Amino acid sequence: MGQFFTYDPSSPLIFTQFYFWAFFGVVYAIFALIGKKRHMRNVFLFFASLFFYYKTSGLSILILLFVICSDFFIARRMVKNEPGSWRRKALLVTSICIDLGLLCYFKYAYFFADVWQQLTGMEVKVTDVFAVLGNMISGSERFDVDRIVLPVGISFFIFQIISYSVDVYRGDVKPVKNILDFGFYVSFFPQLVAGPIVRASEFIPQLYKDFSLSRRQFGIAVFWILNGLAKKIILSDYIAVNFIDRVFDNPLLFTGFENFAALFAYSLQVYADFSGYTDIAIGVAMLMGFYLPTNFNSPYKAPNPQDFWRRWHMSLSRWLKSYVYIPLGGNRRASFGTYFWIILFAVIALILSGSWVVSVLLVAFGAAMLLLARFRENSRKKLFSNINRFITMLFGGMWHGASWNFIIWGGLNGIGMIVYILWKDMKWGVRLLLTGLCGIALGAVCRFAPAPVWNILAVWMCVVFAGTLVRFLYHLWRPEAAGAPPSGMDSVRKPYHGSDSWTAWLGTIWAVAQTFTFITFTRLFFRSGSNLDPATANQVAWNTARNMVTRIGSAWDLSVVPDIAATYWKVFALVVAGMVIHLLPARLKRRYRLTFASLPLPVMAVATALVIFLLYQFVTADTQPFIYFQF
Repeated sequence: MGQFFTYDPSSPLIFTQFYFWAFFGVVYAIFALIGKKRHMRNVFLFFASLFFYYKTSGLSILILLFVICSDFFIARRMVKNEPGSWRRKALLVTSICIDLGLLCYFKYAYFFADVWQQLTGMEVKVTDVFAVLGNMISGSERFDVDRIVLPVGISFFIFQIISYSVDVYRGDVKPVKNILDFGFYVSFFPQLVAGPIVRASEFIPQLYKDFSLSRRQFGIAVFWILNGLAKKIILSDYIAVNFIDRVFDNPLLFTGFENFAALFAYSLQVYADFSGYTDIAIGVAMLMGFYLPTNFNSPYKAPNPQDFWRRWHMSLSRWLKSYVYIPLGGNRRASFGTYFWIILFAVIALILSGSWVVSVLLVAFGAAMLLLARFRENSRKKLFSNINRFITMLFGGMWHGASWNFIIWGGLNGIGMIVYILWKDMKWGVRLLLTGLCGIALGAVCRFAPAPVWNILAVWMCVVFAGTLVRFLYHLWRPEAAGAPPSGMDSVRKPYHGSDSWTAWLGTIWAVAQTFTFITFTRLFFRSGSNLDPATANQVAWNTARNMVTRIGSAWDLSVVPDIAATYWKVFALVVAGMVIHLLPARLKRRYRLTFASLPLPVMAVATALVIFLLYQFVTADTQPFIYFQF
């Protein structure tokens, strides 16, 4: 029994463990007794959430308590000053500096030390100053001072608490009067360690509402929990342990086809893992009468990168839009921050590359952008909007992890969004010309400077060119179709009703496939940087990505594909089944969700027992933590 109240780093309290459901059973039993008493309910759930976080991240709970106290009192002090006053601004800056300072120290200390060493040649030893203080206070060497341990979910609760401070500063929300209520908002255990990131205006009003749970809401909550567990255990964990992790651990031991398949399977794994956590969190919170925002909306149905980020990790996308993109100037203008970050990123890229070619390209690109902004007023807003969008995606990449792989991943997504925005305004003839020229250029590079990465890009560009050629010829044949509502890569719209509706559907399918392929290949950098010790993340992640590109971009031996498919047929069958379910129409998913929620309670109990029995068959020997715990 004593083990239940102690922190075990090798066995954190996560949703797929029996211990979590035992914990939740006790919490819910007590909640049922006091749920009608709002203040008592909030206080109890606050302390239950603290216990949950202690079991998940140990003494890192002190970091959580510190930011709760600091932001609570700073926000209370902030509203005592006039809006726009320097004191109010100073308090906001203080709050943000404290929060981001802690986040940067724990998450980016190794990254900054590595960058500093590359820039200056001076080695910096990273020391856990909090461990040093702990040893001084305890008078022992209890804590390891040579390694910084990242608190679980620190990015989530830091971003959530920053949104509260900024919203109080803007006057969008009033500060919470009771520190226990505020602590409950920050630490609510279903979404504490992996989101979704909940805005204060969305959650705090719920603290003061009476508990309410209808019969249908109960059924929907149970459905979300079972749905999330199925995603995590059947789709994410099984395909990861039995295929994906093996390939990513040593790509050179596997064929190009296996590396290619593992990369695409990982796209399903990370979605099933993260959205599975969100589903469980939504269901658990709903059972207690609280409602968390939707975090995913079938992202692999997106026909372009911009729409993908409207569907994927929606709470982070909204946060970045509200607190990074719009303050930078949004789609209206460039701010001081826009120029500052452009220059900073350019200088860092220039110094780290050590290449005169990169220097010339950066200078030429910067000059072209300035001339375009100076002499073409109509293009100025679009230019600044795209720059702000790109910077925002770089920040999104940095939020995910402290290695260059994550920054490259964020930058690629930003480039993808900008290319789409430019692409949708082009005529089909221009699109065909550009894709053709890119294909010729890549073919020349493959001929005179062969490398696996150029082979991959050349093949993909040939596919894009082929699709563009078909669409170009179609518009020549049916010029009246140019007046039909655009589809496919152009936007997300209802299918065109008329003689060209089938071409609209084909265009959408083509665009979804291209977007999914692009997103999947950016994930090469995302996965390579995940689950690594921050001290060695950069080198290991880059080597993994390079080795996978080498395998995928080299010649394939297609004769071994049938044997590979036979060996991993269960994994491939699950990947196909998962993608089919993902692509089902939203109305169909809603229908079977409501059907389950409307079942009589005895039938629902039997169905739940059968699902749990099925899940048990897929449980792996080792507990697999949720991927986003590291963020």
